[in-house]
Amino acid sequence: MSVNPIYTTSAIATGGRDGHARTLDDTFKVTLALPKEMGGNGAGNNPEQLFAAGYAACFIGALKAAAAGDKTLARVPSDVSVTSTVGIGPRAEGGFGLTVGLAVSLPGVEAAAAEALVAAAHQICPYSNATRGNIDVALTVA
Repeated sequence: MSVNPIYTTSAIATGGRDGHARTLDDTFKVTLALPKEMGGNGAGNNPEQLFAAGYAACFIGALKAAAAGDKTLARVPSDVSVTSTVGIGPRAEGGFGLTVGLAVSLPGVEAAAAEALVAAAHQICPYSNATRGNIDVALTVA
């Protein structure tokens, strides 16, 4: 697989799950903390939250790109939203793994048309392409 990047960014993390992360251009900074459910104090954000937010935002972009690229697909309403749910836990094979669910809300779009648009977006979204074959992503149209 070959990718010709049109945008590149870099971030640095220190301290792991109980530390800090920031982009090298300092436009984004976050305090990281292990969730209470995993034995931490929960007094910060965690990588799963960041992944969930990024995937949700990117998927909206993919919906818009899919609709723009295929005029047979439904248009994306201005009040579109994607709720991304990311879970982490032990894998039967050892180590840890992630689960992902994307609930897509396309108000005013008929159910079959919304499902077709979501399926098309899932094929072009970079997060979907990165996770395909590695993480099962459950798609629902809300």
